[in-house]
Amino acid sequence: MFDFMNNLIVYLNAERVGVLEQDDTGLLRFTYDAAWTGRPGAEPLSHSLPLQGDAFTGKKARAFFAGILPEEGPRKQIAKILGISDTNDFAMLEKIGGECAGAVSLLPEGMSPPSSQAEHRELTDRELQDIVADLPRHPLMAGAEGLRLSLAGVQDKLPVIAHGTSISLPLGGTPSTHILKPEPDRFPGLAANELFCMTLARTAGLNVPDIEYRMIGEKPCILVQRSDRKADEAGNTVRIHQEDFCQALGFPPERKYQAEGGPMLRDCISLLREWSTAPVLDIPAFVGGLIFNVLIGNADAHAKNFSLLYEGGDRRLCPFYDLVSTVVWPELTTNPAMKIGNCKSINVFSIAEWKKMAQECGLGWPVLREKLAEMSEAVLGHLDAVHSQTASVSEDFAKKLSEVMQDRAAKMLDALSRQPC
Repeated sequence: MFDFMNNLIVYLNAERVGVLEQDDTGLLRFTYDAAWTGRPGAEPLSHSLPLQGDAFTGKKARAFFAGILPEEGPRKQIAKILGISDTNDFAMLEKIGGECAGAVSLLPEGMSPPSSQAEHRELTDRELQDIVADLPRHPLMAGAEGLRLSLAGVQDKLPVIAHGTSISLPLGGTPSTHILKPEPDRFPGLAANELFCMTLARTAGLNVPDIEYRMIGEKPCILVQRSDRKADEAGNTVRIHQEDFCQALGFPPERKYQAEGGPMLRDCISLLREWSTAPVLDIPAFVGGLIFNVLIGNADAHAKNFSLLYEGGDRRLCPFYDLVSTVVWPELTTNPAMKIGNCKSINVFSIAEWKKMAQECGLGWPVLREKLAEMSEAVLGHLDAVHSQTASVSEDFAKKLSEVMQDRAAKMLDALSRQPC
C-alpha cells in the first residue's frame, strides 16, 4: 500500500469534481467527489473515466491527465525551465494546469477555483513580438508570473485573449479565447498551409473554427478561435469541456499513432457510435474529415487531432483543427497516422482499401462511396476560390497546394469511376 503524498483539486469550470493524487512512487490516482457523482446530470471528465465511487489508478488515470499536457520538445523545455522531471505528469500539471483544453483546471488545495472574470494583460506590439520570438525557448511562457497555461501537442503555441487587433494574456485562471500558433522555423510556409487547408475545409462543408493569418514582427502566425470557449449572456468567456479521442479511448499521448499501438479508425468510429449523443450526424462528419485529410495529403491526422465537446448534456464531435497538407514536405513520412484498410501510405487511391475500411468500421460501402465522390468534387470545385483568397499570404504555397490537391482529388474520382457501384 502506497501513501498518496500530493494532491490537486480537479475542476470543471468552477465546479469541483474530484482529486488527482500522486504517491511516493509517482503513481497517479483520480477519485471523483461523491458530491459530483451524486449530482443530477453530472458528466464524467472522460469516456475513459466513467462516474464511479472507486478510484482510477495508474494507466487508467494517466491517459486523460497526461493528454492535457504539451508533448516532446515543448514538454522537455518546460520541465527544464520549471526544474522538474519531464516524465513527471503530476508536477507539470501542478505548475501549468490552470488554463487547459476544455473546461478542466487542476489547482492546489486552497487555491480559488477558476472564474470567467476577465483578468488579462493587453500586450503591446513589441511585447507580443518578443513573446512569439521567445516561445521556442519558453513554451507556453512557462514560469511567467500569473500564468498557468497548458495545451497538448508538439508545436509552439500560446492561449491568448483576442479582441479585434488586440491580443492579451489570460491571468489568474481567466479563460483564453484563441490559440496563437507561430510558424516553426523548420517548416517554412506552415502558417500559409494551415490557412489554405482550413479555408478549403470550410468551403467544402466541414465544421472548422474561425482562423486568421497574422504577421507578428517577421513571424507568420495563425490565430485560431477556440471551439471549447463561448461567450455567456453577460459577455464573459466560459469554458466548454473537451477531450481528444486518445483521452476518450484511454490512450496516453505517446501512443497517439496507430503504428505505436494507438487508436485505429474503427476505434474512433466505435467511440462516436457509443458515446456521441448524435452519432447519426457525427459519424458521417468524422468520415468527411477523414476523406478531406486524405485529399489534402495530411498524414498526421492522429487520434489527438479529433475531439469531443461536452455541453448541456450533449457529447458531439468537435470542429476540425490542425488541418495541414504534410505531403508538400517530401522529407515527412507518408505513413498515415491511422490506416485506411491495409494501406501504408496517405496516398489511398485504391478503392479496395476504402471498402476494407468500411467493412472494419461497420460502414455501408454505398454511403462511403458517395461521400468520397462528394468530398472530392467539393475540393475540386472550391480550389480556385481558396487559391484566390489565400494567394496574398503566399502565392507559391497557394499554387503548390492547389496543384497537389487537384491531382489527389482527380485521382480519387478516377478510381471511383473505374469501380462498379
